[in-house]
Amino acid sequence: MLYRFARMILRVIYMFLYRLEARGVSNIPLEGPVILCSNHRSLQDPITLGVWVPRKVHYMAKEELFRIPVFGSLIKAVGAFPVKRGGVSKEAIRTAITLLQGGNVMGIFPEGTRNESVGMGKRGAVTMAIRSKAIVVPVALVGQYRPFRKMLAVYGAPIDLTPYAEQGTSESMEEATELIMSRIREMMKTSQPAS
Repeated sequence: MLYRFARMILRVIYMFLYRLEARGVSNIPLEGPVILCSNHRSLQDPITLGVWVPRKVHYMAKEELFRIPVFGSLIKAVGAFPVKRGGVSKEAIRTAITLLQGGNVMGIFPEGTRNESVGMGKRGAVTMAIRSKAIVVPVALVGQYRPFRKMLAVYGAPIDLTPYAEQGTSESMEEATELIMSRIREMMKTSQPAS
C-alpha cells in the first residue's frame, strides 16, 4: 500500500518535473521473477526505472544511504535493501535471488557504478537471472535530470538467457552480460525523448 502510494506521488512529480515518458512497459511480465537491467547515470535512476513499472521493484542500495534521514526511509519503502560497503556481498546476492524466486522484480544496474556512457557490465545480474530463472528486461534511461527537460525510460524486449544457462561456463556468462549491455547501448542510441 505504501509502495503504491509513494509510486503514485513520485510518478506525478517526475511527469511534471522531468516530463518523464515510458515506452515498452508491456515488455515487463505481469507475474514471475523479472530483472530490469538498466544503465546508471544518477542517484535518481532507481526511481526513474521503477516509477512506471506496474509491479513493486526491489533494489540493492549502499548501506550508508539508509542512514540518511527521510531518504533512508523512502528508499526502504520503495523496495530497496542494504548492501555493505566494498561491493555486493554473497548475502546481498542471496537476498536478491530469494526475492526473485518468490516471483518478484529486481532493478539492477549491471555496471555497478554510475557512468555517463554505458560501460562494461558485471556478471551479477546474469548469475541471479540464471539461478532464479528470472526474465531479463533491458532498460535505457535517456536524458538528463534537468527541470522540465524530457526524460525517457525505455523497456526493451525480454532477453532469453537459456542458451547461456545451458552452457554454464564463465565465458557464456560474460557473453550474456555483454548481450544485455549491448542491447541497452542500442536502445540508448535509437531512443530519443519526444519534444
